[in-house]
Amino acid sequence: MRTPTFTALCLSLALLLPIAPASATLPPEVDGQPVPSLAPMLERVMPAVVNVSSKTRVQVRSPFFDDPFFRRFFDLPDVPQERVQQSLGSGVIVDATRGLVLTNNHVIERADEVTVTLADGRTLNAEIVGRDPDTDVAVLKVPAENLSALALANTDRLRVGDFVVAIGNPFGLGQTVTSGIVSALGRSGLRGLGYQNFIQTDASINPGNSGGALVNLRGELIGINTAIFSPSGGNVGIGFAIPANMARNVMNQLLAFGEVKRGSLGVQAQDLDARLSRALGLEEGRGAVVTQVVPDSPADRAGLKPGDVITKIADKPIRNADELANSEGLLPINQRLELGYIRDGEARTATLTLVATSAQQLQGGKLDERLEGARFGELSQREKQAGLKGVKVLAVESGSTAERNGLAAGDVIFGVNRREIGGLTELSASLSRQPRQILFSLYRGRRAYYLPIE
Repeated sequence: MRTPTFTALCLSLALLLPIAPASATLPPEVDGQPVPSLAPMLERVMPAVVNVSSKTRVQVRSPFFDDPFFRRFFDLPDVPQERVQQSLGSGVIVDATRGLVLTNNHVIERADEVTVTLADGRTLNAEIVGRDPDTDVAVLKVPAENLSALALANTDRLRVGDFVVAIGNPFGLGQTVTSGIVSALGRSGLRGLGYQNFIQTDASINPGNSGGALVNLRGELIGINTAIFSPSGGNVGIGFAIPANMARNVMNQLLAFGEVKRGSLGVQAQDLDARLSRALGLEEGRGAVVTQVVPDSPADRAGLKPGDVITKIADKPIRNADELANSEGLLPINQRLELGYIRDGEARTATLTLVATSAQQLQGGKLDERLEGARFGELSQREKQAGLKGVKVLAVESGSTAERNGLAAGDVIFGVNRREIGGLTELSASLSRQPRQILFSLYRGRRAYYLPIE
C-alpha cells in the first residue's frame, strides 16, 4: 500500500476546510500549494478566551488548639487559622459591552475572590453575576474595557463530524489550542452532573480547560468545555461541552432573575426494566414508570396516574427516569407540550404545561400545625443524582413553631416515623394521618439526625 505524500495530504485537507476570506493572510506554501491553517481564525478568537482564578478561604483548626495546655504554654490565639485554596480554570467573554464571561460553576463555586486574566496579560477582578450548579454554568462580570467577545452559534444546527477547536488553560500552562470533531450530541447519564445535554468531542480537554471555549471553524462559540471521561484522570479523547444554546438560556435567566427557573411535571418515576414490564403486563420496552403524582401538578391535571409509562415528551423519546428528569429541567416553563405515555398497553397522549419547580412547594402549617412556619420543596436534580432522597426544608420563619421544634433551612428530611420518603407526595401522605408524634430522619450538613416534632 502506497504512503500518501505530504503534498497529497495537504490537498485533501484543503478540500475539507472552508476557503479563507480574501482579507485573510495566505499561509505559507509547500510545493506551490497553500497549507491549511486555523491561525487566522484563532487570532480572532483567542483574545476572548480568558483564564479564571478563584480563591477560597478555608478555616483550619489545629488539634493543638483544642488542648488548653498547648494554648497556654505556646500562647496560641483561640482562633482558627485560615488557609487559601486556589482553583484555576478558563472562561469565555460573550459580551464585550457589558463585560460578561461564561465559565463553569465548579471553577468558581464557594470562591471568595475571582480574577480573570485576559490574553493581553491584564488581570481583572470579577463579580459573580450568578451560577447554576445543575447545569454547571456561571456568569462573571469584568470591567468592559477593550474586550473581545465570541458570538454564540445556534447549536441546534450542529452535526456529528463537524470540526471543532477547544481553547483553554490546561494545567495552568496558559492558552492552549486542541482540535477534533463533534463525536456525539445529546450525551447524558454522566454521574455527579445535573441536567445534561452534552456535546462530546475528541478534542483534548484536560484539567484547567473547564469553562473554556469549544468553537467551530468560523470562530463561533458552540460549547463550554466542562468534563472528561477518563479512567486515569488524563485525556483519552472523550470530552464534554455544554451546548451554547443551553449556556445562553442559563445566562439570560441568571441576568434576568438571579436564578434559573425550571419546570416540573409533578411526578416521581423509575426506569422500565424487563421485570417491571412483566409485572405491569407490558411488552418489554423503554420508558419512565410513574410511581407518584403530586396533587394539583401539571401531570395530575393532565390525568396521569401511577403505573403510566412515559415514552415521549415534546417529540423526544424518553428511555428512562433520568432522561425524563433531564427533559423537565431543559424544557421551557409555561409552554404547552405534548406527552406520550402508555396505560394498560394502550398508547395515549396528553397536553400539559410545565410549571416552575418553585411553584411545587408545601407550607408546613397545611401539613401539620406543629410545622407552621416551615416551607418544603423537592430536591434539585443535582442532589438527586448525588444519591439524596427526600424533601428539602427551603425556609423556616424566625420564632415559628417549626423553628422551636428544631427545623432549620437546608435540612433534608428523608424519613417520617422511621419510614423513608422520596418527595413531597410521600411527605404529605405520611402526615395526612395526623400522627401523635412526628419523628423526622434528616440530614443536616453531612450528618444524619432524628428530630422529634411535638
